Amino acid sequence: MATDTLKGTTGASGLRRLLLDNGALTALIVLVIAMSALSGDFMTTDNLLNVGVQAAVTAILAFGVTFVIVSAGIDLSVGSVAALSATVLAWSATSEGVPVVLAVLLAVATGIACGLVNGFLISYGKLPPFIATLAMLSVARGLSLVISQGSPIAFPESVSHLGDTLGGWLPVPVLVMLVMGLLTAFVLGRTYIGRAMYAIGGNEEAARLSGLRVKKQKLAIYAFSGLFAAAAGIVLASRLSSAQPQAAQGYELDAIAAVVIGGASLAGGTGKASGTLIGALILAVLRNGLNLLSVSAFWQQVVIGVVIALAVLLDTVRRKAGATPVTASGTGGKGRQAATYLLAAVVAAAVVGATSFLHSGSSDAGKSQRIGLSLSTLNNPFFVSIRSGAQAEAKRLGVDLTVTDAQNDASQQANQLENFTSSRLGTIIVNPVDSDAVTPAAKAVNKADIPLVAVDRAVNNAATAALVASDNTTGGKLAAKSLAEKLGGKGRIVILQGQAGTSASRERGAGFAEGLKAYPGIDVVAKQPADWDRTKGLDVMTNLLQAHPDISGVFAENDEMALGAIKALGSKAGKSVQVIGFDGTGDGLKAVTAGTLYASVAQQPSELGRIAVRNAVKAAEGEKVEKSVMVPVKVVTKQNVAGFTG
Repeated sequence: MATDTLKGTTGASGLRRLLLDNGALTALIVLVIAMSALSGDFMTTDNLLNVGVQAAVTAILAFGVTFVIVSAGIDLSVGSVAALSATVLAWSATSEGVPVVLAVLLAVATGIACGLVNGFLISYGKLPPFIATLAMLSVARGLSLVISQGSPIAFPESVSHLGDTLGGWLPVPVLVMLVMGLLTAFVLGRTYIGRAMYAIGGNEEAARLSGLRVKKQKLAIYAFSGLFAAAAGIVLASRLSSAQPQAAQGYELDAIAAVVIGGASLAGGTGKASGTLIGALILAVLRNGLNLLSVSAFWQQVVIGVVIALAVLLDTVRRKAGATPVTASGTGGKGRQAATYLLAAVVAAAVVGATSFLHSGSSDAGKSQRIGLSLSTLNNPFFVSIRSGAQAEAKRLGVDLTVTDAQNDASQQANQLENFTSSRLGTIIVNPVDSDAVTPAAKAVNKADIPLVAVDRAVNNAATAALVASDNTTGGKLAAKSLAEKLGGKGRIVILQGQAGTSASRERGAGFAEGLKAYPGIDVVAKQPADWDRTKGLDVMTNLLQAHPDISGVFAENDEMALGAIKALGSKAGKSVQVIGFDGTGDGLKAVTAGTLYASVAQQPSELGRIAVRNAVKAAEGEKVEKSVMVPVKVVTKQNVAGFTG
């Protein structure tokens, strides 16, 4: 009996140790099982490939960050370095006529150079890694905007194939991710510098005393991180067929999260490539599955934050329990590690079979009544109104509407469209972050024979069943005419621009500039982006007033920035300084009524949403749909605001 008890205790302890040593893998298997049970669309070949593609950029960035975290450092600059490297490639190959091969090498060199600067500041400048890489985050992003002038740059066709598939089904980004993962595993487990990373992360002073040239090793470590960031930027831009200066914002946090979820410790000394890959897959599965389950984008952020916190907590529990350190050499020998992964593969195969049986009775019936809507952002009242109108119309028509928030990230929007496509929805509605960047994902929707409806902004170079929009360019012209006439045809004005690189900002700005040509007495003394945000509008306007206290007019490319400008102007707003906004949001119209905002070029966001859903339902049912539905814009002033319904 004592022997049996001892065996049972040993077995329980062994299982507990196995779960602790492979916490991330266990979490991934549980997550896959849960998503498969909750959604019949999850465990399909197309969707699993989507998960791989969506994990690719984060994983490649995270592989580079793994080197840094293993050595007890941190790199906050990888997202910005990725955007800068891609911008350098596109700019040099297109604008400067540099051969594509040299342009690629220049992009890679840019990433390595940024890493070397980080390493130098940390090793020789004695700056904390957090501060040095935070500075590089800002510098790299700024250089990306300077080089691109704030606009996307078309990617060379030969490099854009990195975003394609091999044989029509195997995504190239997944192959690149696997190659970079193998390279990471090789460096960590088979090279001198890899062993040095673990030594430095375990005890930097002991590593120095043992003869390691720690400063030079750190230069190499951060150079590796920059190299992987450049590779990630090239893959990301290839997916979007353009280099976006604002691309990969926040990706550095996802990369760090993937490394930590994968079992590495922020204290250094532990971590491996396979764990990082699993961490990136967990994040991708979470986002993919939550999209398929129609979970709010806001709640998705909450869930991912909880997962990261739990991962760090698990790491603490694992270390207290004396679990085997997570290193490149494995968790207990190659044989044991291989057995663990074999067991995971068997469990995954069982899940595939079980979920296939579970959902075998489901059919595509009713999918024509399912519509997906990808909005560029929900952090703006205008797009919230589009969502409200769309949801009201969907409820009236009795259709199922799933709404996602791209958070002004073209890559995230591409992921959402891919998820909608693999779900085989009846129709997909997209409000593009950028009209060009959405093209590859839109073409995939076309290939799947799913009708695509664009709302507010057009989709370039892809087929759409309908475009439901206001004319941003015409709206910009109306804004110029109204402001110029209010100022009597002369005066000094400033312009608050939207987020650099977005098509809406370009179109509204171009229309305003065109409209001002008829009024040579109007002098534009400054233009600054405020990213569609009220707080930034307040800050930017406050700064501009220091340099230009004598301005008489302001054009803000949306109402949120206009409201921020009004706050900065104080008593001048509506009196000595006339402000005109764009969108006709509720708060904007209240300011027009109060007289602090002279006018707003009002679209009709709720109506845009209603018409988009109405046309989406018609397209799904094969009915004839107007190719272009233009909802009129209207200049709303204090004189006519009472009669405007929005």
